[in-house]
Amino acid sequence: MSDIESGTAISSEAGAAAPYRVLARKYRPRSFDDLIGQEPMVRTLTNAFETGRIAQAWMLTGVRGVGKTTTARILARALNYQTDEIDQPTIHMGEPGIHCQAIMEGRHVDVVEMDAASHTGIDDVREIIAQVRYRPVSARYKVYIIDEVHMLSTQAFNGLLKTLEEPPEHVKFVFATTEIRKVPVTVLSRCQRFDLRRVESATLMAHLTKIATAEHVEVDEDALRLIARAAEGSVRDALSLTDQAIAHGAGAVTAQAVRDMLGLADRVRIIDLFEYLMKGDAAAALKELRDQYVVGADPAVVLADLADFTHLVTTLRFVPDAAEDAALSPMEAERGLEFSKSLSIRTLGQVWQMLLKALEETRNANAPRQAAEMALIRIAHAADLPSPDDLVRLIRSGEIGNLPAPALAGGNGAAGHGEGGGNGVGASGSGGSAAAATQAIAAPSAPVSTAPAGGPQSSGMMSARMGGGQSSRPQTRPVVQEGQPEIQIASLEQLVALSESKRDSLMTVSIRRYLRLVKLVPGRIEVALTPEAPRTLITDLTRKLHDWTGRRWVVTISNGEAKPTLDEVATARRNTLLLDAESDPEVAAILASFPGAKVVDVRLRGDAEAAADEAALVSDVVEDDILVDPSEQSDDDDI
Repeated sequence: MSDIESGTAISSEAGAAAPYRVLARKYRPRSFDDLIGQEPMVRTLTNAFETGRIAQAWMLTGVRGVGKTTTARILARALNYQTDEIDQPTIHMGEPGIHCQAIMEGRHVDVVEMDAASHTGIDDVREIIAQVRYRPVSARYKVYIIDEVHMLSTQAFNGLLKTLEEPPEHVKFVFATTEIRKVPVTVLSRCQRFDLRRVESATLMAHLTKIATAEHVEVDEDALRLIARAAEGSVRDALSLTDQAIAHGAGAVTAQAVRDMLGLADRVRIIDLFEYLMKGDAAAALKELRDQYVVGADPAVVLADLADFTHLVTTLRFVPDAAEDAALSPMEAERGLEFSKSLSIRTLGQVWQMLLKALEETRNANAPRQAAEMALIRIAHAADLPSPDDLVRLIRSGEIGNLPAPALAGGNGAAGHGEGGGNGVGASGSGGSAAAATQAIAAPSAPVSTAPAGGPQSSGMMSARMGGGQSSRPQTRPVVQEGQPEIQIASLEQLVALSESKRDSLMTVSIRRYLRLVKLVPGRIEVALTPEAPRTLITDLTRKLHDWTGRRWVVTISNGEAKPTLDEVATARRNTLLLDAESDPEVAAILASFPGAKVVDVRLRGDAEAAADEAALVSDVVEDDILVDPSEQSDDDDI
């Protein structure tokens, strides 16, 4: 808004006997020299006016309170500036002109201000179009100022396009909006656009200091810092808050008065609370929160301030120069730099995510204080846990010792399997590898997204690997053609391989999931079906075997003793692998260090190819619109 200088007309007006006006109106800029924080726009307009390259329309955009409407009025004043010595458009308005007072008060007949929020229709635009043909009554230009222009209807915008593209020489348009994206590009292309920036905290604090001096009000620097931070770059918001703070403090503005007025917590106490959380001292953190709650701090505001300080510490980690921001007190900058050097990005990122979630929970909770306390307990607990990398380092260095080694399942633990066994987490002797062990661990708070080892594609591989550690995906038999040997099927695994070679994803999944083999001889297959099997599975399999092999097959349902399905075999083997992994001493040590953690998957060496095949199969299944059984889908979600 305006720079306040002793002896100016504005300062004289401040002492005049008149009804009280709020500071945002009392110290409203009257010229481009009074605008603060918008130097790029002022420089462009200065050059344009001095060279005579004055546009026919301007589009002013920015957040609330940065001076859009005020700039529009100053533009109208500059366009119609006239004194005894000057009779041309200029931005150098050293003294009030003939039309200046009426324009700045919004009552000049040739400067029409329209609020598009209440005049949104085509009829309002038609009225403007009908008036632009007439020359101004007394001023040089007829200026139309349309505030919140994005509120105009589509018909109104379309009706304005032709006049906006080729207006009469005596007409100028100035638009203002906070939602520039809602303005059609056809309108934007006909205007010169200026993005009014948020005013920096240092500039805003200097401006408030001048106003406080003109108003003969004592204001603490910390109070100005709090007001500038709360205003978020809006000059009008800053002046409104200052007005309120003067009334709240009965003529003197202190930092404590501003905190009480805005419901803010003491910044020092917020940093202390942050420190307790980073130390994992949940008791001290809860006591500090309750003490702040007793003196009137809102739990949601406390969490928001914690998130703000977390962001500050993270920023200082990469940009130490940010500590020189005028909105930061020396104490905040100093302690923030200390935390940025001692805390890892992993920890800061985790705290940030937890605070964002806690903010949402607190705002929606019936008891906000309880929700905030639970959030602080979670953060303190997480801050006290070592990261997986640190834990592996400690285990390797032997700093974590004397941990009980669980009994190995069946006398043969995960770490006891070498490459020949192929059945455990580690593959380098009885001790295993801590790095390999950590691959089987998922942190409690991390979402788990895994492909189950017992999925449709992997059941054949699992069955073939039970006897050895080599990746033994069943070999695909060639397609039967004339002059080639007949395709032989001796097991369900070979039947699955044949189905895969024919790219029949639906039948591949059905064979793995629903068929329990009773007997298989050339030309005849006896099976038992699971309860979820489709009714047409036997018929479809018979027909497809005939098409694939070129010979007739008889597929019947038998009541004899049936083997488990391939999926059941894979699931059983996966469960065995998980039990073996959990029995490994190193894995058990990691699990003990992370309460609530568990082994979610075990990957054997050489599984990369199998995992890729499994992913491709799942993709084919989705493309073929396979409807997965609800009970089976639930099992996958649990995994």
